[in-house]
Amino acid sequence: MSKAQVALQARSDANQTWQVGLAQWRVDLDNMVSLQNIPALDWDGRVLRITRQHSQDPQAGMQVVAWTLGNGQWTRWQSAPLTQRDAWAQAWNQAQIWGESAGKPLPNNVHEVLIHAIRSWQIYYHRDGAWSNPLSSAGNNSTLSPPNNAAALPEGIRLVIDLAESAQVQGKLTLDWVRPTFTVNKQ
Repeated sequence: MSKAQVALQARSDANQTWQVGLAQWRVDLDNMVSLQNIPALDWDGRVLRITRQHSQDPQAGMQVVAWTLGNGQWTRWQSAPLTQRDAWAQAWNQAQIWGESAGKPLPNNVHEVLIHAIRSWQIYYHRDGAWSNPLSSAGNNSTLSPPNNAAALPEGIRLVIDLAESAQVQGKLTLDWVRPTFTVNKQ
């Protein structure tokens, strides 16, 4: 009975970790902002970078957040709150560089959180009524920038994660996110 209780607790902990990680994913996307001459979203096939409004204190400014598969872990990184364009540019570049060492216990990775072990992940954008790989010609606007930054943002983002083999949680996880400001044009 003790072994069953330990196994049940481990599964419960793993599910809670996933719920918190996926909730943060949604919050990051919900708070994505389109500003002039600043990319809102970038996917290079490895690192997803997002410019977002600080969620606890909008007066604190913007943040750059990044998600990647690092060292077998789905991992999130965030910058400090940013109020100047130069600081944003530095954080945007730092997020890309961070993707090289994500998930490894390094002193400069203090702004990262390990979410859960995974085998692989993929992102799809929903545009014009269809899902496509953002790196393909149909989905390619990898760095979404003005003058049509808001219009260039995908209508939705599909996250597909292939979970690592474990006793607690396994299989594929798919999560669709719809841009809160998306409206359907009725013709």
